[in-house]
Amino acid sequence: MSRRPTHTALPLLYIRSRAFPLTSVALTCIVLVAVWAAHWLQDQPYFDHTARVPVIALAPMLASAAIGTSLHSHSDELDRTAVRRWWPRRLLHLLTLTVLAAGALAAAVPGHPEAFGAPGMVRNVLGATGVAAASAALIGARLSWLPMTVYGGAVYLAAPHNPGGAAAVWAWPMQPGPQGAAWAVALTAYVIGAALLTVRGARPESA
Repeated sequence: MSRRPTHTALPLLYIRSRAFPLTSVALTCIVLVAVWAAHWLQDQPYFDHTARVPVIALAPMLASAAIGTSLHSHSDELDRTAVRRWWPRRLLHLLTLTVLAAGALAAAVPGHPEAFGAPGMVRNVLGATGVAAASAALIGARLSWLPMTVYGGAVYLAAPHNPGGAAAVWAWPMQPGPQGAAWAVALTAYVIGAALLTVRGARPESA
């Protein structure tokens, strides 16, 4: 007779099915590169902490791509027919990776919270991850990296040098830390993305 999974085994099975260890390795690599890039840029002649803008804008985008891809389920039909509800696991999965990514990347840019420091990094991780989560629910986890990558790349090239104004809304990834409008957009994106993913799960994809 086959044994039924124990309460201890079920979380482990979920972690393995979502490639959680591989995602953690990917996030670790992104953080290490971000640490190196932030220090290297800031140490260049005639540069200061504002040189960390590429790190603040791009590292959260890469982290959100790793998190969004990890939301893919290899057994979607089994998940949807399971007796236990999956939404708490999906929410915990997203929150855990978001906290890990935000905390580690914030530590990569210490100092200058009023400009391009830890607050801006945390805001961008939340916003980018929210977009990735919503994308996973709407178009599938395997392509969840695409909308934020396209949007983030366009904003990085088109954002004005002066912060604030209307740019604080549409170019929120390029804003300094204290911009309230940028925080509002990022938090809204995260709440909507987390809600869509929690309720619907990642969109089923063909193998």
